[in-house]
Amino acid sequence: MRALIEVRDLHFRYPDGTPALSDVSFTVGVGERVALLGAAGSGKSTLLQHLNGLLRPDGGTVHVDGLPVEGDNLRDVRRRIGLVFQDPNDQLFLPTVIEDVAFAPLNDGATPHDAAHRSSDVLQELGLVGLERRPAHHLSGGERRLAALATVLVSQPAVLALDEPTGDLDAESRARLVQLLRRRSETMVLATHDLPVARALCHRAVVLRRGAVVWDGALPELLGDEQTLVRFGLHAPLDS
Repeated sequence: MRALIEVRDLHFRYPDGTPALSDVSFTVGVGERVALLGAAGSGKSTLLQHLNGLLRPDGGTVHVDGLPVEGDNLRDVRRRIGLVFQDPNDQLFLPTVIEDVAFAPLNDGATPHDAAHRSSDVLQELGLVGLERRPAHHLSGGERRLAALATVLVSQPAVLALDEPTGDLDAESRARLVQLLRRRSETMVLATHDLPVARALCHRAVVLRRGAVVWDGALPELLGDEQTLVRFGLHAPLDS
């Protein structure tokens, strides 16, 4: 299986000197779905932000589709990695939903007609037809999550990097989002504390603890080992 993401010996400290990532190494192959797990503060969001160059490592390397995530490569890397932030409000900043979704293709050189067509297709796929002219703050929490996802899907990335996508959703919205993601074909890296969602979407787990990789293997094996879950600050799904 060809590696689409390669992280090698990654180290990162926050500006105040606090260690965030330490010697992180793993690869993600084309078509894999990987759950990035760990307790709050383990480094999941920080790691995702290294995949498309929002953060730069203090040591080590990140490659996406063979491209070093740095310098002149960042534009091409960000076409390949679709990062959906933990807070949809960080992704939705224009007056209406359709403007938010069309922003990326327009910025990438699409004509207004093509950008509008692509945006409409994605909004229809995600069940957001009729909300195109609404501002994001007039949407429900679930609708905002889907609109944020639409701003990424419209660019047809090779990888979906999702940061706690079900974090504040009610049961109905959560189930709807999971079903939508299950139908997608992209390679996926899902940072979550929600183990039932991880189980529904992913086959493999990479577990972070205090910024270091402490597990990399089959997700069902991890979910079946309650002692290991507890040691890593995770909790087995109630229906496991």
